[in-house]
Amino acid sequence: MRILGIDPGYAIMGWAVLDMKGNHFTAVDYDSILTDAGMPMPERLQALYAGLMSVIEKYHPEEASIEELFYNSNAKTVIHVGEARGVAILACTNSGLVVNEYTPPQIKQALVGYGRADKKQVQQMVKAILNLPEVPKPDDTADAVAAAICHGHSAGNRMRVETRMI
Repeated sequence: MRILGIDPGYAIMGWAVLDMKGNHFTAVDYDSILTDAGMPMPERLQALYAGLMSVIEKYHPEEASIEELFYNSNAKTVIHVGEARGVAILACTNSGLVVNEYTPPQIKQALVGYGRADKKQVQQMVKAILNLPEVPKPDDTADAVAAAICHGHSAGNRMRVETRMI
């Protein structure tokens, strides 16, 4: 299965494409889509959409995984991140991908085994699971990789349960 992981943001949107065979993950590619702080918000959203569509067209993922919003005391930031998240979901949906959503604690639980793990622990697990020489940078990219791994574990468990039921 080829999984697209997304960490939504309007300044930096992390993305990762992973292949999963059995219980083994391979990094196909990962990076971030950046937008300039001086750009009007509609143009930033357009750039995020175009960038994500380019990734989808290039790598042909089969499923998508996106991190759900976390609470932030700054309402304006939450709204802008929500808009970016909506653009990411739209790009995936318009490309025929099923979008799977996970909370930060679910992602941490899937990678570290503890839903309140810190960012550094999650990043080290990303590095270890993919056998990478270093943690993907920036943090948003590492978070997108983590979202993809979380979905791989979740989908793999679901497939095993469905196979047993047949």
